[in-house]
Amino acid sequence: MMRILRSLCLLSLALPAFSYAQTPRSGFNVVGTTIVETQKAIREGRTTCRAVVAHYLARIRAYDQTPIDGLRLNAVVTVNPNALAEADACDRNFATTHTLPPLGGIAVLIKDNYDTQGLQTTGGSLAMKGFVPASDATMVARLRAAGAILLAKTNMAEWAFSPYLTASSIAGITRNPYDLTRVPAGSSGGTAAAVAASLGESGLGTDTGNSIRGPSSHNDLVGIRPTIGLTSRSGIIPLFAHNDVGGPMARTVADVAALLTVAAGPDQADPVTHLDADRPQLDYMRFLDRHGLRGARIGVFRQYFNDVKTDPEVKAVTEKALHTLQQEGAVLVDPFSIPDYEAMEKNWTAATSRPT
Repeated sequence: MMRILRSLCLLSLALPAFSYAQTPRSGFNVVGTTIVETQKAIREGRTTCRAVVAHYLARIRAYDQTPIDGLRLNAVVTVNPNALAEADACDRNFATTHTLPPLGGIAVLIKDNYDTQGLQTTGGSLAMKGFVPASDATMVARLRAAGAILLAKTNMAEWAFSPYLTASSIAGITRNPYDLTRVPAGSSGGTAAAVAASLGESGLGTDTGNSIRGPSSHNDLVGIRPTIGLTSRSGIIPLFAHNDVGGPMARTVADVAALLTVAAGPDQADPVTHLDADRPQLDYMRFLDRHGLRGARIGVFRQYFNDVKTDPEVKAVTEKALHTLQQEGAVLVDPFSIPDYEAMEKNWTAATSRPT
């Protein structure tokens, strides 16, 4: 594997020894986990909300600012000083009710253009340093109400301007956790890099042009850019109102579905959410289909990964993924070639211009 991934794996083996020193009940490792797995571990008594949050905080301390060959991941701008207190409240609630709310015990990372009550929000700009909102953005408030624990604010492209690079005057450049010499894309690269490095379970980004989709792709995550009006923009620092939208980023389709179910819905503070008055409030988890790929036709654009310069490991992983798709019942169009439309147009023009 690439250099940084090896380093992360080796360090993760050492982390539990000190991150769980004061939480002996915790045999649960947060690295690479999902919402379902984390909540199952809490319900079964294998871990606690506090232990989960403590482990993530330990990973942030260990990895985010630790140089590797002179480069830092640099995904986190501000850690919530009340994160452990929120986790303790989660544990007290579980001890009393023996139930977890939809996102109970889930540590979330929030892009730094979402207002967060009592926690600095800058939009990536040094000009906003020290600004502490009096209330949460609507989407953040909905995650909290569903039991999520706000872990930290993540770096972003300044004012969300770049879909290519996550760099800001407030925090500098965020790197890709799989290779620190590469970018995580932008502008939600801080959330993407932090989730990919297991510095938090899942998170929120915003997308104006490609700012959820690009970072999710670059960091091996799932991201959803919702239809505009599905999620509220209230409390999000704007870039371009006609295109701005906030959405979830996580490791799995199931996790982003869980986040979107909580975050979506009309909001009096954002009129665009009321444009479709008849839209039902959906539980997106209901639409998860384990066998949803059966019969799906998927094109395999081999020019993308059969190039002689492509890393052999990337080729091997891709072939394994294609085999898995076939096992799930997908129909592969392999290889798929993009038609040469210019040549087709020339041929059509030549054929139709011949004298009859």
